[in-house]
Amino acid sequence: MSRIGKKLIELPAGVTLTVGAGNVVTVKGPKGQLTQDIDRDISVEINGNIVELKRPTDQIRHRALHGLSRALVNNLVVGVTAGFKKELELVGVGYKASSQANILDLSLGYSHNIIFEIPSELSVRTTQEKGDNPRIFLEGSDKQLLGQVAAKIRGLRKPEPYKGKGVKYKGEYIRRKAGKAAGK
Repeated sequence: MSRIGKKLIELPAGVTLTVGAGNVVTVKGPKGQLTQDIDRDISVEINGNIVELKRPTDQIRHRALHGLSRALVNNLVVGVTAGFKKELELVGVGYKASSQANILDLSLGYSHNIIFEIPSELSVRTTQEKGDNPRIFLEGSDKQLLGQVAAKIRGLRKPEPYKGKGVKYKGEYIRRKAGKAAGK
């Protein structure tokens, strides 16, 4: 059984956490401000620089919301202090990526390039070194938004199981299939 909800969240120096009306948690830090709605059954208690989330009963619903709420609040704290990063890799002959401001220009083997607009909350950077696959680096303080944008970019050309071509996360394992057997 997971006990994530019982873990305390320690606020680093320079980070403030406030709970508003309707159980809306707001976290301010060096990298900006993030807000998250927490279920009204879960109570958020702040004691100095320690945050504790409590559930009213041991019902299955309350136990599930307890762990979820604690993870969401912790992601807000980590986001405004350190931020989050995702790295994507383009595998395939002729696949290219370039970025200007928050516009990502992808060449993924289709007849036209794909122009992908990155939300202003995130920053994007691309590298293309000789002998290495092109890479896309996404950074931001909102973990949910970062994951969603990375998944949309990956969805433009998912890795295929025969040659492994496509857009994949850095370190992602692609299960390979055997091709056609040579027949006679």
